Amino acid sequence: MNRRNVILGGLATLGLGGWYAASSFGSSPLGSTALTPFVGAANAQTTEGDVDTSGITEMVMGDENAPVTMIEYASFTCPHCATFHNETFKKLKADYIDSGKVKFIYREVFFDRYGLWASMVARCGGQEKFFGIADLIYKSQSEWTRAGEPAAIVEELRKIGRLAGLDNETLDECLKDGEKAEALVAWYTENSEKDDISSTPSFVIDGKKHSNMSYADMKDLLDAALAG
Repeated sequence: MNRRNVILGGLATLGLGGWYAASSFGSSPLGSTALTPFVGAANAQTTEGDVDTSGITEMVMGDENAPVTMIEYASFTCPHCATFHNETFKKLKADYIDSGKVKFIYREVFFDRYGLWASMVARCGGQEKFFGIADLIYKSQSEWTRAGEPAAIVEELRKIGRLAGLDNETLDECLKDGEKAEALVAWYTENSEKDDISSTPSFVIDGKKHSNMSYADMKDLLDAALAG
């Protein structure tokens, strides 16, 4: 089997147009926030370099020349990531990103096929709409992840996309893009191995990795980086 298929599995088409990677991802969208041994083993086998990831756009917020760069690794199906984005991120954005102190980069982690679909919908509107759609996805995480069958979950994600101003044709094209899905999985693998990511949310602040933390602790780290 092609190595990247260890994660992606066979591609199948849902009746409403969205595609999904068959059974290679876990079936529970709200499992542990630590990478499972299966996913880790699969990732180790997807580094052949035969998937072109150059077309994957980094989702960036803030001043490109900000003195501190912060990368968040998160999964759209991770409850702790939803908590961070629904609560802490607003403070981070107001205090550090909007003020030009921090350049913020969001990188997706894929625990399961549902997180991959969510990523494809969030990226469907490009850089301009990404963070707005991501916000909607996190706000309604407990609803769309528990919609039931795969087709129902895809439809809930399509509803979020439509709420953000995307039409059905555009969403269908994004969800059917198997090459983009493969590239996203390979891109995630490259990033997570490079930065040694084993759980979500994880943060890399000026090259140093940190696990999930309170906003007070995050402020201390960012202030130290800014002062350094």
